[in-house]
Amino acid sequence: MNDASTRRAVLDDLRWRGLIADSTDLGALRTAAGGAPLTLYCGFDPTAPSLHLGNLLQILTVRRFQLAGHRPLALVGGATGLIGDPKMTGERTLNPTEVVDEWVARIRVQLERFFDFDGPAAAHMVNNFDWTKDLGVLEFLRDVGKHFSVNRMLDREAVAARLAGPGISYTEFSYQLLQSYDYLQLFRRYGCTLQTGGSDQWGNIVAGVDLIRRTEAVGVHALTTPLVTKADGTKFGKTESGTVWLDADLTSPYAFYQFWLNVEDAIVPRLLRMFSFAEHALIEHLEDRVREAPAAREAQRALAEELTDLVHGRAARTRAEQAAAALFGRGDLRALDGDTLRSALQETPRAAVARGELEAGVPVTELLARTGLVASRGAGRRTVREGGAYLANERVTDEEARATTADLLHGTWLVLRRGRRHIAAVEVEPGPPPR
Repeated sequence: MNDASTRRAVLDDLRWRGLIADSTDLGALRTAAGGAPLTLYCGFDPTAPSLHLGNLLQILTVRRFQLAGHRPLALVGGATGLIGDPKMTGERTLNPTEVVDEWVARIRVQLERFFDFDGPAAAHMVNNFDWTKDLGVLEFLRDVGKHFSVNRMLDREAVAARLAGPGISYTEFSYQLLQSYDYLQLFRRYGCTLQTGGSDQWGNIVAGVDLIRRTEAVGVHALTTPLVTKADGTKFGKTESGTVWLDADLTSPYAFYQFWLNVEDAIVPRLLRMFSFAEHALIEHLEDRVREAPAAREAQRALAEELTDLVHGRAARTRAEQAAAALFGRGDLRALDGDTLRSALQETPRAAVARGELEAGVPVTELLARTGLVASRGAGRRTVREGGAYLANERVTDEEARATTADLLHGTWLVLRRGRRHIAAVEVEPGPPPR
């Protein structure tokens, strides 16, 4: 396949993967992609100290364009992050400038791992604070604001929802102008002719397309990906403990790996197409395996391995796999390093016990109840009698068995298990000895 065909084929690949929600003119974009390499961009606002799974889909979509020979701009919104895109529910809290600056730096580091910054399709990192920090109010209102219809801005879903409810500040209402101005500046500075993003950004993105048409008399392109939801229609990328972040300090590699491993069968074929870089034939094979042998979870395991490698590195993924094997009785818990064990146990139910209490010995049946693995000590006794209680992967056979400090892992943790899949941890803490 020649270079032009490769550059053009990325859009066929995106269509096959279900990654195209909206486009200004897909035929025209396909023609443009087959010519000289496109320069495209996607923006990421520092509204938190880390990117999350929703951002990951956008990152990987831009990465697909780069692998096909196009040139990406990764925009971190040092300016727009100070404002905030309107939410449906209410005003964002405005973060201090120094906090936003810190988050910009952290997000830049996260983005850098996904793109190639050398070669003919080298990526370039940009920050919209660079072209807004010296922009005067009168200049902005005359040169940008005059091209926007308030009537059309009011039609945006988030704005309409806010007007019907708690209202909206002029600050957030103006966000669309700032994002549109980004596209104009990137067109002027880098020849950028394509902006991508999630489908919830469609109104903002096409406003930028219209601004360039009005000011430069040039047609540029927009493309959005669909929002990813669970089978029940709720937002994908959330767990009971909250958002799945790309920062290892906020979501451990173990938790990240387990998230993908536990994806429901109903949506894993769609996720494979959207997130994996595997060849079409392999993805179709894994889709067949979901239907033929769902209990094997081959598709989920493939996703967990590929994406944990991509986000956290192979070494972190290997440690996550070792931790999972050990926690579920297929490995040696004592062989895990302290950081890996602690990260894995953050995702389990936990209870605390004073060191002095543990030195005297605490009944295992009581610890099973304290952690919520069973409803009561009586239920714990039944679990022991039935052979389903484990302490550090050793089956507990005595209903009167007590856990002591000798059972601690890394001097801090007791690991309990009920049956094959239900795990909990007890963390030792300082305290006075029992009376």
